[in-house]
Amino acid sequence: MTNPRTADLSASIAVFLIALPLSLGIALATGAPLQAGLVAAAAGGIVAGRLGGAPLQVSGPAAGLTVVTAELIQHYGWRTTCAITVLAGVCQLGLALLRTARSALMVSPAIVHGMLAGIGVTIALAQLHIVLGGTPQSAAVANVLGLPGQLADLHPAALGVSAFTLLVLLSWPRLPGRTGELLRRIPAALAAVAGATALASLAGLSLPRVDLPSWSSHALPELPQGPVLGLIAAVLTITLVGSVESLLSAVATDKLIASERSTENRPPRTDLDRELRGQGAANIVSGALGGLPITGVAVRSVANVKSGAVSRRSSMLHGLWIVLAAALLVPVLDLIPLAALAALVMAVGVQMVNITHMRSITRHREIAVYLTTVVAVVLGGVLEGVAIGIAAAVAVSLHRLARTRITVEEQDGVHRVRARGQLTFLAVPRLSRVLSQIPHHGHTVIELDGSFMDHAAYETLQDWQDSHVAHGGSLEVTGRSMARIGEQHAAGPRGSHQCCRPWTPWQNHCDQRPAEPAEPPRARGRLASGISAFQRDTAPHVRSELARLAREGQRPSQLFLTCADSRLVTSMITSSGPGDLFTVRNVGNLVPLPGAESGDDSVAAAIEYAVDVLKVDSITVCGHSGCGAMQALLNASPGMPMTPLRRWLRHGLPSLERMASRHHAWARISGRLPADAVEQLCLTNVVQQLEHLRAHESVARRLAEGTLELHGMYFHVGEAQAYLLSEGQDFFDCRVFDSVVPDDRSQSPAPAPA
Repeated sequence: MTNPRTADLSASIAVFLIALPLSLGIALATGAPLQAGLVAAAAGGIVAGRLGGAPLQVSGPAAGLTVVTAELIQHYGWRTTCAITVLAGVCQLGLALLRTARSALMVSPAIVHGMLAGIGVTIALAQLHIVLGGTPQSAAVANVLGLPGQLADLHPAALGVSAFTLLVLLSWPRLPGRTGELLRRIPAALAAVAGATALASLAGLSLPRVDLPSWSSHALPELPQGPVLGLIAAVLTITLVGSVESLLSAVATDKLIASERSTENRPPRTDLDRELRGQGAANIVSGALGGLPITGVAVRSVANVKSGAVSRRSSMLHGLWIVLAAALLVPVLDLIPLAALAALVMAVGVQMVNITHMRSITRHREIAVYLTTVVAVVLGGVLEGVAIGIAAAVAVSLHRLARTRITVEEQDGVHRVRARGQLTFLAVPRLSRVLSQIPHHGHTVIELDGSFMDHAAYETLQDWQDSHVAHGGSLEVTGRSMARIGEQHAAGPRGSHQCCRPWTPWQNHCDQRPAEPAEPPRARGRLASGISAFQRDTAPHVRSELARLAREGQRPSQLFLTCADSRLVTSMITSSGPGDLFTVRNVGNLVPLPGAESGDDSVAAAIEYAVDVLKVDSITVCGHSGCGAMQALLNASPGMPMTPLRRWLRHGLPSLERMASRHHAWARISGRLPADAVEQLCLTNVVQQLEHLRAHESVARRLAEGTLELHGMYFHVGEAQAYLLSEGQDFFDCRVFDSVVPDDRSQSPAPAPA
C-alpha cells in the first residue's frame, strides 16, 4: 500500500512543476509584477490548502480572474489592486460566516461557462500580440482591430519561440512509445517553457525575458484610492468571480475523485463554506503580500488528483516549493522568454472555450444565454457580461414560462385537450377559449405536459371541470401538473386516497373519474401509455447520463438484494438513480447457501459478478413488512404439494429455525417489539440472509480484506419508513431512517405464529 506522505510528496512536485510557469504567465497577462504570481501561488497552496474545505483542490492565480485583474491594474494601479484583493478576501470570509457558499452555485452553468469562455477569448486575443512580438491593447476589441497592423510587423524571434512552445505543449501528451511514456511524466507546460527557454538561450535570440526584481523592492498594498462606487464594484467582482470559480472547481474535483477512487481511498467531501473561508484567508494573505487574487484552479486540482494525492499536505507542499523556487531559482527564471509564457497562457485561454460544455448547454437549450454572456464579457467586461448573462437567462426562463401550446381534437367521440408548457395566468385566456369549445356531454381527456401550474390556471381548470362533470360529462386528467387537482379530489367525496405526488405514474390510482368510470384500459394500453410518458417526460432529462453510462459501463456502489414485491421501489427508498445500484430481486429476498439444492444459481451468480467483477463496496439485504413469502413459510404444512414456489421457499427455512431458537436475540423496531409473527420473521430473515452471504467465498474474501460491508435493511410499507439493522446499540437516530436493534428475547414472549 502506498505511503500517504510519499504520495502527497510526489503529487506536490507534479503540481509545482505545472503551477510555476502558469503563475508567471498569468502575472504577465494581467500586467502585474511577475513576482505577484509566485506570491499568489504560494499563498494559495499554503493558506487555502491548510484552511480550505476541499482537501485535494489546489488554489492559486487563475486565468478566470486575469481580465478583471488587468482592468483593475489599469484603472487603479497595482498597489490599490492588492488592497482590493484583501477586501475581496474579507468579503469571502463574511459570505462563509453567513453560510452562503451553496447559493453561489445557483448561477446557471451557461452563465458560468460563458463567463469563462469570454475571459478565455479576451486572454487569447491579448496574448496573441505578445506571441507576434508586439504589445497588447487594453480591450478585446482594440486587440482585434490591432491584429492587421501587428501581422504586418512580425517579430520572427518571438513568433518562433511561441510556435515552438505551442508545438511542444500540444504534442507532449501524445509522445509515442516507452520513451514517450517516461517523458509524459513531466508536465507539458513545464516541458514547453523549458524547451523554449533552452532554444532561445542556445540560439542567442534577443527577446524580452522574465525580470524578477529584488524582493526588497516588491510592491505592497496601499489604501484604496479612487471613486468609492468603483472600488465597491471592483471588490464585489473579485469576490463573485473568485468564489464561483473556486466552488465550481471544488465540486468538479469531488466528482473526479468519486469517479476514479473507491470509497475507502477518498478524502472527505468538500465543505463549501469552509472552502470559501480558506479562499478568503488566502486572498487576504496574497493581497497583503503583494500577490494576485486567488481562486481554486481546476487544471492544478486535476493534476493533484491524477498524481495520487491523498490529503491537503500535497497542496501545502506545492506552495512551499513555490517559495523555495522564488528564493533560490531567480537566475533560472530570468532566462524564460516572455513570448513562451504568452503562448502558454494563450493556449490556456483557448482551452477555456470548452466544446464539451457547449454541447451540454446546447442539449439543455441554453446556448443563447451562453453566447450572450461570451459576447458581453468580451465587449464589456466580466461584471457587465455576467449581469447581461443573468438578464438573458431570466428572459429565456420567462419566455419558456409564457410559451404554452394548447390544442384540442376529437376522436371517436372523445375530446382530447393537450397543454404543452407551463400553465400560468398568461395562458388562462387560451385555456378558457379551448375549454369553452368542448360540449358538456361526453368524455374528455386533458393531457398536461408541464411541471408547473399557478393558482389562476388551476382555478380555471377546476371550475371548468366541476361544471363539466355537473352537466353529465366525464373527465380524465393526466400529466405532471395535475398533482393539485388529484389531491383535491382525493379529499373530496369521490376520492378515497391522495395522489402519490410527485410519482406521476402513480396518479393512475387517483380517483379523478366520475362515479361510473369507463372500462379500464387493457394492460398493453397501460404499458404503451407509460412508455410514451417516459419518452416524453423523463427521457430528455436522463438521456445524457444514460449515454455516459453506456460509454463508460456500469460502476454501481452496492449490490441491493430485495424482495420481488411490487410495493418496493428501490430507487425511491434509496434515492438512487441509473448506475447506482446492482439490484437482485426474488421472492422473499433469499440468499441460497452455496451448494444448496435450488436449481437456480442466479442469486449466487449475481453475488459473484457484483463482488468480483463490479467491485461493489457494500451489499444490502432489504426485507419488508407484509411479505407474502414469509407468510407462506409460516402457513406451510408438511402435507402440502411441492410446487416451484415451495421449493424456492425452502431457502427460508433457516430463518424459521432462527426465529424459534432460544440462542438468538429478538429484534426491536425503534424500541418496540414486532407487531406479529410475520413481521418477526421478516426481520429475522434479513439477519439470516446476511449470514448466508458470509458463506459465499467471494464475499468472505472481501470481508476479510476489509473492502466490503454488509447491511441489513427493513422497509415498513404502511409507514413508508426505512430501518437499518444495527447491533449493540440502544437506538440509532437519523432523519431519514431509524434502526432495528437486537433485544434480549427473554424480556417478552414470542408472538404466536399465525
